[in-house]
Amino acid sequence: MAKVCQITKKKANNGYSISHSHVRTKKIQNVNLQTKRIWSSIKKRWIKLKISTKAIKSLHRIRV
Repeated sequence: MAKVCQITKKKANNGYSISHSHVRTKKIQNVNLQTKRIWSSIKKRWIKLKISTKAIKSLHRIRV
């Protein structure tokens, strides 16, 4: 499975790693993905999702 959040569709970002002498090398900033079991009230069962930590925080905010 790709490194993409299943809720927010976030994916990797391209960036530069800059050394002390200011030499730039390309690097990939991956999304902080976690596998999480979430209760689906529609399907009445647990669903396993790969979601970002920001999506987990927003789920907690919505529920409370």
